[in-house]
Amino acid sequence: MSTLPARAGRRCHHAVNPFHSTVYFSPDLREEMAALGVTDPDAVYFASRAAAFGAVGPGTVTATFFNFRHDLVARHLPAVWEVATPAQVLDARLRAADRTLRRLLGEEAVAAPDVAEAAELALRAAEGCTRPGRPLYAAHADLPVPAEPHLAYWHAATLLREHRGDAHLAALLEAELDPLEALISHTATGFGMAPKWVLGTRGWTQQEWDEASARLVARGLLDQEGSLTEQGSALRAELEERTDRLDAAPYEHLGAEGTLRLTELAKDLFGRIYAAGAFPAGMLGRG
Repeated sequence: MSTLPARAGRRCHHAVNPFHSTVYFSPDLREEMAALGVTDPDAVYFASRAAAFGAVGPGTVTATFFNFRHDLVARHLPAVWEVATPAQVLDARLRAADRTLRRLLGEEAVAAPDVAEAAELALRAAEGCTRPGRPLYAAHADLPVPAEPHLAYWHAATLLREHRGDAHLAALLEAELDPLEALISHTATGFGMAPKWVLGTRGWTQQEWDEASARLVARGLLDQEGSLTEQGSALRAELEERTDRLDAAPYEHLGAEGTLRLTELAKDLFGRIYAAGAFPAGMLGRG
């Protein structure tokens, strides 16, 4: 029986996750990777997020990232490891995180007590994460915790992000949603990536989008206008609730008071980096 308020873990995750995710939209990451010789934006993303695995091929990334077209992944992996080693990429990603957070928050803010407190709480939550069946989390859990508080918090946010992400993939598989169906149904909630972002970054074509949409209509999950039906809304809600159950351990470990405090701190930090332009406009929504 959970000791947490309903959806407390989900709310905490949604507040913490952007602190990690901002690095993937950052010009600092592109600059650090370009210095290694990696300039293609897709190669930058695949390499920087997958480097914790070592020099893996496209199959591992397609399986664990889930919503990218395999041909797009195979275009860049394993070739990128001939340009930069996983260790070099991990170092570049951490340098980029440092530069990005200092730029978005300011030099004084990254050393402020609230960042150190958030790092301590998030790392404590991550102690409750488990490796079995969670490959992206497990790979990142083997990396050292940075010493500086803002980077320690960024690292902890990474662990919590990947732990929940691995759980969510299990829920999607049980729901029998393929990668593009999962993306389309999430977009239909109004909280997922806009179609132009899906098509521009995940490698899928408009024809594949239309075919996947038709499959969702045939299952009764979307209507002809691309909106979720009652059945589709219920499925998306159940996906999040199942993910909550599979991802409860870190927040149960942290406890109700700690989870609520981490959520409070994370919301403030998210608001500050968002206001500073951490994410591109028009990325989310159905438009």
